[in-house]
Amino acid sequence: MEWQRFDLPDARLELACGWLSVARAGDLMQHLLQELPWEVHRIRIFGREVDSPRLSCWIGDPDAVYRYSSSSFVPRPWTSGLAALRERLQQELGAPFNSVLANLYRDGRDAMGWHSDDEPELGPEPLIASLSLGAVRRFVLRRRDDPARKLALELGPGSLLLMGGSPQRYWKHALPRTARPVGARINLTFRQIAARP
Repeated sequence: MEWQRFDLPDARLELACGWLSVARAGDLMQHLLQELPWEVHRIRIFGREVDSPRLSCWIGDPDAVYRYSSSSFVPRPWTSGLAALRERLQQELGAPFNSVLANLYRDGRDAMGWHSDDEPELGPEPLIASLSLGAVRRFVLRRRDDPARKLALELGPGSLLLMGGSPQRYWKHALPRTARPVGARINLTFRQIAARP
C-alpha cells in the first residue's frame, strides 16, 4: 500500500487509496448500514438548532463523550467490525483511538459544511483517521487565513485519509453537496477523545 503525502504547511495530510480493498469496503458498508442505529444529530448554526444534513452515529469507549455544536454525544458500544478496524489502525499508526464518528451521506444532497475538528477534548494536535466507504465524494480543504488556498481530493471506497499535526488550527475542511447523481457514502473518522477533568 502506498501513501500519498501532501505538502501542507503546519499539517500532516496523507492518503492511502487502497487501505481496504473495494470488496472489503463494500461488505463493511452494507454491514454498517444495517447494524448501526443511524440518527439525525441536531447542530447549532448561526445561533439556530437545525437537523444535520446527514445521518450519524457516535461509537466509542464509555468515557469518550464528545461535545460538538453545543450538544453532548454519549458513545454507543463498539461493534465487532469497528473494534477490529480500530485495532488495525492502532497497530499500523502507533496511535490510540477511543471513538469513531460514523456519517452516512445518503446522496449528493447530504453534506458536511466548512469546519475544523478543534474541540478541546481532541487536544491541540489530534490525529484523525478518516476511512471512506461507498460512493466517491470530493473532500476539500482551505486555509483559514487565506481561503483562496485550497486542496480538493476525490475519496473513494477503502481510502484512508490521515490528518495530523496542526491542520485543525490552520485549515478548514468540508464535504460539499453535489448535483450529480451519486450513491450513498459512509465516512468513519477515528479519534482520541480526552476525558474532561
